Amino acid sequence: MLGESVLDYWVVDVFADNAFAGNPLAVVLDADALSTAQMQAVAREFNLSETTFPVRTTTADANYLLRIFTPTAELPFAGHPSVGTAWLMQSLGRVEPGRVVQECGAGLLPLQVDAAGATLTGGEAVVSDAVDPAPLLAAVGLEANDFAGTEPRWAGTGINWAFLHVTDEAVARAVPDLGKLKELSAGGPNRTGVAVLAWQDGRAHARVFAGGFGVSEDPATGSAALGMGVWLAAAGLVAADGDSSYEIAQGLEMGRPSRLVCAVTAADGRAVACRVSGKVAPVAHGQIAVPTPR
Repeated sequence: MLGESVLDYWVVDVFADNAFAGNPLAVVLDADALSTAQMQAVAREFNLSETTFPVRTTTADANYLLRIFTPTAELPFAGHPSVGTAWLMQSLGRVEPGRVVQECGAGLLPLQVDAAGATLTGGEAVVSDAVDPAPLLAAVGLEANDFAGTEPRWAGTGINWAFLHVTDEAVARAVPDLGKLKELSAGGPNRTGVAVLAWQDGRAHARVFAGGFGVSEDPATGSAALGMGVWLAAAGLVAADGDSSYEIAQGLEMGRPSRLVCAVTAADGRAVACRVSGKVAPVAHGQIAVPTPR
């Protein structure tokens, strides 16, 4: 038996039209008393790409503070944990449907939540100058002739990804080199990994590799979906002014098909707002023991 010190948790699949697709997320409730080390131990036990702990906010302007952990590190922000947690909190009656504000390391981020899923608006858009594609190609096991020609950049709205445009056939052949991915992530502030994508007519086929946080490949990545809007605007692949929509198919090669519905608002060729929407499906509910403090 678990004993008296337990916490309720849920596992949900995010950016999924049904359970056992998309990106799984563990959400641990009422964990305000846990230390950072205890939260990290719980995340390591679940061993999913992310585990979240919605706890009491520090400001009257937010509904809750979200702490987000990979198996090895805490993140200031992540997309599928934000979407999945907001949906679960609404489903459990802890927040009302409609507008929800999440406090996290990236600031105060608004979401729109309903019975099916949630829409997340990213933080301030950041984009680098164009970078050499060769190190990015090497980090994902691809060659120069796989490159589709659009200049790669680091971009994001809370955490940054390098966006590498390749042929559609090359997406499936990508193989991450974790050592090289870690070197790339260490080369600048707030860098997380590489998003490899093919692009045609407003649709992307993507794979996302985050070698620096104990997760080699992610089946659905909301933060990268938001960053893609920043990169698309900088690359001239969407309208220079006004709103553009795009969709991302991810997780196909992992057997976890995911669908991310996105929009970017641009002004003078630069993104000023990015949004990502997705459905959420519940998968499991249970209790987990509270780790012994260390």
